[in-house]
Amino acid sequence: MTTVKQRLTKRFDARGLGGAPTGPYDIEIDRDLRVPMDDGIELLADLIRPVGPVDPPLPTIVLRSPYGRRGAMAGDARALAYEGFTVLVQSCRGTWGSPGVFHPQVDEQRDGIATLRWVRRQPWFTGRLATYGQSYLGYTQWAVAGRLQKEEPETAPEALVLLITMPDFGAITWDNGAYALRNALGWTRMMDRMRRGPLALLGMALPDRKLDRAFDALPLSAGDTAVLGAPNDWYQDWVRHEQLTDEYWTRQSHTATVADVTAPVMMLSGWYDIFLPWQLRTYAQLVAAGNPPQLTLGPWGHTSREMGGPTLAESVAFLREVFTGRDAGRPAPVRAYLTGAQEWHDLASWPPPGSVAQSLFLREGGGLGADPAGDLTRYTYDPKAPTPALGGPSLTPHTAPVDNAAHERRTDVAVFRGDVLAEPVTVGGEPVARIRVRSSAPSFDVFVRLTDVRPDGRSMTVCDGIRRIGSVATAATDPASDADGFRVVDVTLWPTYHRFAAGHRIGIQVSSGAHPRYARNPGTGEPAFTAEETVVAHQEISHTGPTASRIELPVVTP
Repeated sequence: MTTVKQRLTKRFDARGLGGAPTGPYDIEIDRDLRVPMDDGIELLADLIRPVGPVDPPLPTIVLRSPYGRRGAMAGDARALAYEGFTVLVQSCRGTWGSPGVFHPQVDEQRDGIATLRWVRRQPWFTGRLATYGQSYLGYTQWAVAGRLQKEEPETAPEALVLLITMPDFGAITWDNGAYALRNALGWTRMMDRMRRGPLALLGMALPDRKLDRAFDALPLSAGDTAVLGAPNDWYQDWVRHEQLTDEYWTRQSHTATVADVTAPVMMLSGWYDIFLPWQLRTYAQLVAAGNPPQLTLGPWGHTSREMGGPTLAESVAFLREVFTGRDAGRPAPVRAYLTGAQEWHDLASWPPPGSVAQSLFLREGGGLGADPAGDLTRYTYDPKAPTPALGGPSLTPHTAPVDNAAHERRTDVAVFRGDVLAEPVTVGGEPVARIRVRSSAPSFDVFVRLTDVRPDGRSMTVCDGIRRIGSVATAATDPASDADGFRVVDVTLWPTYHRFAAGHRIGIQVSSGAHPRYARNPGTGEPAFTAEETVVAHQEISHTGPTASRIELPVVTP
């Protein structure tokens, strides 16, 4: 174990946190502590402490990460220590010097519980305990919090800071039956580079043509070999297990224990984050259980640098309020950024109180209105030339809304637009599209996007969602076909808080894919692991009858 005092790195850490100022303390770091697990292996951790006395005393914070303990990956840990917190950042099993084999999600509960027990026995432990982290580091918190609170409350964390995360990674991997290829294969590529060391990581800053080609591999189970040169165990498991009811996924899910968490919780996410829908559902679970979290929702994606400053400031204020009683000065439990208006709003809860579902019907000829009109809209989807993804939540930095005008000229995208708005319309919550659709293919996807159509002709993304029909995973829950072969497919879109300005129009797209954000649907209904053959799908959207295609927007009334 080595000890390092760090003073000069403060200004570099501030840059990594989006310019947020660092706290008043210098820090010292004890490297490579060995933390024993129940099976005898010892995971490596760094202890980061403020230099000098801290008054009033602050909690010890634990971060468990597969992304390393040094450099930019541990910037949040150092930032917390500059503020006076004692911080332990640990490398998960099989990563960054910790022995064992890394099985994503599988070992985090047992290793997390062993770690928290060990921390509470250490001479440097400050007497109170919190957990912290974003993305996978948030999952490691969910893995232990509810179970410990119920079975071993004396070990459980006394506060959780959960940033852009969720307790069940299976749900995002197979999103309503569609495989989230760009995230799954991109993350696997990133983790392989981390395993191979710093030089391999440098390649992440360059275009990855090998990965781009691998996105097109069929069957899906060949994608990892196409980019890594050999199969990857967890990627193979992800593709093989399409059904979220498989034991492979259920043993990794901690959704059932969310309601058992009684400690104070802070949540932060962004409108363009990959985990947003599920994070807001865990927020709702905690509210229903009587433990409403503090929630911040900003104009960010999963890796937005602009998120760094607000994340640190709000996290520190929350933790100080919980552990020292210092008022964080927050006027309301929910703080949400209203896109379209570019305003922050303080809300009593999420969704905004007073939101009411209002239906807009998709009309033949491309209109949107209060009543259905017309017969059919047709388009053709060819898996050999799949409808491409255009932006959307991802692990890349490029998740901000984009202009869909050129995309909407494609023949495999059906476009519908409302009248010019005389007054602003604010939408807050999860829009739900109910598309009455018929397909010539045994299996097909329904991808729906809500756009803000501006007077200059730009059609800017607001949010979107997907639902697969006819696959191994969805067969048990697919809506039944009617006598004419139509199904009413409900597609829940990403949560949003957006104002359509007067003079703008509301736009809807319906298509059958967004590749490689979601893997193309070959159309045969065969298992994704082995499906290589493709079939062209001729799609028909119905505008007639009591179940005519429509979108239900959660409109916020004044």
